[in-house]
Amino acid sequence: MHPNKITITKPDDWHLHLRDKSALSTTVSHSARAFGRALVMPNLSPPIITVDDAVSYRERIIAEVPKNSNFQPLMTLYLTDNTELKEISKIKDSEHVLGVKYYPAGATTNSSNGVTNIEKVYHLIEEMSHLDIPLLFHGEVTDHHVDIFDREQVFIETILNPLTERYPDLRIVLEHITTKNAVDFIKDQSKNIAATITIHHLLYNRNNLFLGGLRPHFYCLPILKRDIHQKALIKAALSGNPKFFLGTDSAPHTQSKKESSCGCAGVYSAPAALELYFEFFENNHELDKLEGFASFFGADFYHIARSKKTITLEKNKWRMPKEFIFEDESIIPIHADQELQWKITEN
Repeated sequence: MHPNKITITKPDDWHLHLRDKSALSTTVSHSARAFGRALVMPNLSPPIITVDDAVSYRERIIAEVPKNSNFQPLMTLYLTDNTELKEISKIKDSEHVLGVKYYPAGATTNSSNGVTNIEKVYHLIEEMSHLDIPLLFHGEVTDHHVDIFDREQVFIETILNPLTERYPDLRIVLEHITTKNAVDFIKDQSKNIAATITIHHLLYNRNNLFLGGLRPHFYCLPILKRDIHQKALIKAALSGNPKFFLGTDSAPHTQSKKESSCGCAGVYSAPAALELYFEFFENNHELDKLEGFASFFGADFYHIARSKKTITLEKNKWRMPKEFIFEDESIIPIHADQELQWKITEN
């Protein structure tokens, strides 16, 4: 039987969306309560495409960090067809920017400025490989003839496999993986290829998206897949393999934008992500594997020191609020109005 109170090294979130401006007053505190550091995605409008952009964005985030928190945002740049080579070089001298994010144009929220053809950015990727700067992928193709449930698999086959052969020393993170194909790919690669796994892709599969009707708050990109893929993700997360680590991909959108005629993609998990990871690992009888997945493997991959701080959770039931205020509207969180088993007690 597992203890009812557990202390672990304070986790990091290696894939987080905070948005900007008034949204930060909600999103920053929700992540800061549970995570010591977070790698912040750059898909704002306009996107974060230079180191100066990233530093300015980081200052806006820091201004919203609660006074009792030491939360540290780590930054990324948005790769475009027109990114200048000098910006890649500047990352190496920046203490706050850790990597570059590759969005295929049109793949997800605010990705219209993404890469239209990977060959257009080969010179930038070559510089990343030379300087040992990680490249983070939203791993989906956007060709309309490719089924949405197959877009991650096709991306691996047509984009990622050739890229790893062309740049064998490049550090790559395949973000928010959703398929057995991705799990197998990561396992077969060298140690410089890793992946993040979200809590919602561990807990849900595509049946949840259509249970009793269309459920827009389960709609995310990459989209939820079949249970056979979910089972592969579960096995990977519980394996203790350092190639797989925590990245929530918490992505806030107002209720009106989610529940519309063309609802946007994203699951807002920050208010309960860590507690749900705890519950997930406990339910699978692998709580001893959680600390590596949540607190060690990501820091090791990004070549930064593991946190020296700790966080304590205990078995103490609580109920997730039905909604939060976000940009003067409502945002519906993961597990809204549902009971959770673990609660943060010391941070």
